[in-house]
Amino acid sequence: MNFTPTELGASVLFVIAVTHTFCTAYFEKLAAHSKRHSGLLHMLGEVEIVFGLWAAVLILFIWAIDGFASAKQYLNERNYTEPMFVFAIMVVAGSKPILDFATQILNWLSHGAHRLVRTEQSTALYFLTLSITPLLGSLITEPAAMTLAAFLLRDLVYRHQPSIPFMFGTLGVLFVNISIGGTLTNFAAPPVLMVANTWQWDNAFMLSNFGLKSCLAILLNSLIVSVLFRKNLVLLEVARLQQAQQASHAHKRTPISVTFIHLLFLCAIVAVAHDPVLFIWLLLFFIGYTVAYPKHQSPLILREALLVGFFLAGLVVLGKLQAWWLQPLLTQMSPSAVFYGSLALTAITDNAALTYLGSLVTGTSAEFKLALVGGAVAGGGLTVIANAPNPAGIAILRNYFPNAAVSATYLLLAALPPTLVAIAAYRLL
Repeated sequence: MNFTPTELGASVLFVIAVTHTFCTAYFEKLAAHSKRHSGLLHMLGEVEIVFGLWAAVLILFIWAIDGFASAKQYLNERNYTEPMFVFAIMVVAGSKPILDFATQILNWLSHGAHRLVRTEQSTALYFLTLSITPLLGSLITEPAAMTLAAFLLRDLVYRHQPSIPFMFGTLGVLFVNISIGGTLTNFAAPPVLMVANTWQWDNAFMLSNFGLKSCLAILLNSLIVSVLFRKNLVLLEVARLQQAQQASHAHKRTPISVTFIHLLFLCAIVAVAHDPVLFIWLLLFFIGYTVAYPKHQSPLILREALLVGFFLAGLVVLGKLQAWWLQPLLTQMSPSAVFYGSLALTAITDNAALTYLGSLVTGTSAEFKLALVGGAVAGGGLTVIANAPNPAGIAILRNYFPNAAVSATYLLLAALPPTLVAIAAYRLL
């Protein structure tokens, strides 16, 4: 296995960055007890900072051993379309008219489910949020679905100070369902998008090979967690009703015209997701529209979206130089080993980067390709870095966790059961 000093140094920094993501809660605890260095420690405790920080160290490392020109060239050669798109789609999908529209639809569906199966409306709404919204990701992309679901769950669950198991159990199912929920089409899930053109996978292929399996896994995961935490959801029913009453008195209904314009911006940005010039142009017009007509708006989540974009850009910079060990490792595996190997590797590297590296291997079988992508999406909920939309969910929900930090260890444990359901769906059906 041949590698350069730059590649070796990049891999060492990558391991440090991955380790850092598991230590963010520890840094937040230190920040609470240190007045002198609380600012620095708090920064180190924000998971969105991690990969951008160590990517900066990598650039300084390349500068030191190869010169400034090499470091600048390496940065300029990276493709930042995905981080930019996630930033844009988060801002639009997290706007008040879009969230109100999604809430109204889910409330209408939950009313029907409440009457049909005679369960509490909060339980029905919880189940639908964890099932319908991830599946919607196959149309509006996974980052947009994650943004919507995280805001909906924030209002339904997290802002009411639920128990720690409930918080992490919900987050684990959300991350896994979002990861597999974008596999019904060939453009919505980042790991699928990386290989769709190269392997000529169209929407019909995705639907026949992943669609039904993903739907069943999502519904089963949502049902299990809804039954498991039903008592918690019953306790939230009163709080949900009070919140709905307060909202109805405090806020006027968003006009249909405003909702339509927001949906139009959302669909337009999704349609040009591969062209950063166009979707950033649309985003600027969208921001201008919200400033011009502020009556039915709430503050846009620019800070949260920027942090997520920073995180993903850092992952792009650090991940590129991991090909020297990832690609040979994949080529030595059987299709079955590739599935479980990619699932495990996804936990420590972005699943889109993993499938991209696999697409560079020539002469692979159809079984190899299906196993690579299946493992990558099945493991997309195990860690914050496993799937590109995950940092978006963390950015929206983090402040509701103890010390405003999401424990990577607890997230891993919470995501394991729904991941096993996804594995069973992909391997047994």
